[in-house]
Formats: sequence, C-alpha cells, structure tokens
Amino acid sequence: MTITYEYGKALYVNLTNRCNCACTFCLRHGRAQGSIYTRDSLWLEREPTRQEALDSFLSRDLPGYEEIVFCGYGEPTYRLDDILWLVDELKGRFGAKLPPVRINTNGHANLILGRDVCPELKGRIDTLSISLNASKPEEYAALCRPAQGEQAYQAMLDFARESAAYVPHVVLTIVDKDKSPEEIGACRRIAEELGVALRIRSFIDS
Repeated sequence: MTITYEYGKALYVNLTNRCNCACTFCLRHGRAQGSIYTRDSLWLEREPTRQEALDSFLSRDLPGYEEIVFCGYGEPTYRLDDILWLVDELKGRFGAKLPPVRINTNGHANLILGRDVCPELKGRIDTLSISLNASKPEEYAALCRPAQGEQAYQAMLDFARESAAYVPHVVLTIVDKDKSPEEIGACRRIAEELGVALRIRSFIDS
C-alpha cells in the first residue's frame, strides 16, 4: 500500500480513494493499477490509519523535501481531520524544519464534511490547490460530475474565497485540454475576483 511517495522534490501523501466527483479527465478511470507518479498502484485496498500514515512520514527524511502534498486518487479532504492531526504531529516533531504543506483538492470540503473547515486550516496548511476547471456551473458539472450537481461549483468558489483568509497561498487550477482563450480568460477573471492565483495545468493522457 502506497501512503507516501516521492515526485520531483516533494513528498506526496495518499490517504483515500473516495471522491464525490467523477471528472471526465481523471486518471482514476480504469487506472486502478499503476500511476504516473510511482511504480506502485496508488489505489488503496483500504484507507491507512492515522498511525500508519504517521509511520510512513517518519520513515522519510522530511526536512529534505521542498513540500508535502496531500493528493492521490481520491479527494483528500474526506480525511481532513486526519490530515490536520498529522500536520500537528509533524509540526510538533520537526517545527520550522517541516516543509510547507499543500492540499490538492476539488474545494468541496465544506460540502463533504458538513461544516466550515476553512478556519481549521490556519497555521497548518500553506497552499491549497483547488480545481476550478470551468467558468460556468453547468460546464463544471458536465466536466467534473460532482455528486452534488451544479451547487458544488458555487461551494468550491466560496471555499476558495474564504480559505484565502486563512491559507497563505490559494491557487485555482484548470486543465488546458479543450480550453479556448476566452474560457481561460474567464477563469482568470474568476480567480482575480476571488483574490487568488490561477494555474493552467497541462493535460496528461492516461
């Protein structure tokens, strides 16, 4: 079971397969075996416990990484309580030597967990990378297919706006596949209105 894995100069963390979206471009479709990041499958036969994840962290030379990234095949904020526990444990052990912590997320944490989690991120999470992916709710719903439908789009925008008050770096991301210059411009304006950055990611064919 792959819990932590290296990619570039960062340490990535894989805690869950669960996701409320079924994005049309997602690598998880038909890819339970293997991944672009590691020779081992990121598809978990079960979710690791907090202690297993902590043990995996402690088996690494954490100060040697440039960043810690909670990512994987699933939506990591399903395990947000565990993420925050892990960060607290690691900060207690490594202090200022702990690399910055990022969460790659669809921005639906408040929907998934049924509470406003943004204040809980303060002092723990350094970067949020939130998948924007479209400039209109209907396009977003067709592309990302969230279980909550079009309302998930506004929830994601609200999450991005509020989290910027607690997290130093909040970045919206879009995948460049089939995006016109007009669509990219519209996404850029959304990010500017929310007071966050925009990153355009290259499509990776699985």
